Amino acid sequence: MVNYKDLGLVNSKEIFAKAIDGGYAIPAFNFNNMEQMQAIIQACVEAKSPLILQVSSGARKYANQTLLRYMAQGAVEYAKELGYAIPVVLHLDHGDTFELCKSCIDYGFSSVMIDGSAHTYEDNVALTRQVVEYAHKYDVTVEGELGVLAGIEDDVVAAQHVYTRPEDVEDFVKKTGVDSLAISIGTSHGANKFKPEQCTRNSEGILVPPPLRFDILKEIEKRIPGFPIVLHGSSSVPQDLVKSINEHGGALKDAIGIPEDQLREAAKSAVCKINIDSDGRLAMTAAVREVLSAEPSVFDPRKYLGPARERLKQLYIHKCQNVLGSAGKA
Repeated sequence: MVNYKDLGLVNSKEIFAKAIDGGYAIPAFNFNNMEQMQAIIQACVEAKSPLILQVSSGARKYANQTLLRYMAQGAVEYAKELGYAIPVVLHLDHGDTFELCKSCIDYGFSSVMIDGSAHTYEDNVALTRQVVEYAHKYDVTVEGELGVLAGIEDDVVAAQHVYTRPEDVEDFVKKTGVDSLAISIGTSHGANKFKPEQCTRNSEGILVPPPLRFDILKEIEKRIPGFPIVLHGSSSVPQDLVKSINEHGGALKDAIGIPEDQLREAAKSAVCKINIDSDGRLAMTAAVREVLSAEPSVFDPRKYLGPARERLKQLYIHKCQNVLGSAGKA
């Protein structure tokens, strides 16, 4: 077994408490490979932001669990090399079984999510409690989930939203002992969050999706005051990136993401962790397609992954500074 503290990682307790008090959210950026990890560390060091390095079950399989451990340790050392030792959490995103969560804890993760939202309420409570009891033996923090987000992200698939019931949260937190809670208030997984016909046009003629259910969020805050809340599916799907991808050989469907001003508003509340994955994928893919379209003879991966890494870095600096409010909080 590997203890995350030996890798230089931290759990989420202290950084969540500071985020709630400070009115900002910690970025939870997903990664699958070296270039993504480099860009995330570079961005958060430059922005002086605390960071949650997030890995899905699919990404863990893709990258290899042993390599991931050393990549996370390398990320901590890389931040120091760049000149600022930001706090780094290594978090499992959407763990769906006790065995997966246990394996991640044993391999050095400092935080895990157990997503029992596909089960009955009683089974969700029992599964989440089982993970919490194991994780807390090793001072690993646990995120649970109530409600269901629509969309597709790796192995997570749901056809429609099921908003979190505020009347359930107090009981769930008490019975499970979780350290944070992912809720459903209208965000959505994947790049294809909302179709244009689901949206309305604002005064500037820009399509906007249905607003987030801040009424649900406020009611949850009343029932579990000061408790760390998490938003999944919070990519904004920048239309310039979608346009660039399609202009350079891509075939993305029209889709609208979560407006950044709504995410900024959420970050001022008890929402202290906001997950962003699809925007990073769009940024990297746009950069890769632009390079290969302009220079079709290029075959050295560094020639297109280097620009992709830089595009991702700039996107994530923007998220820390202008959306999450986490810049300067490390």
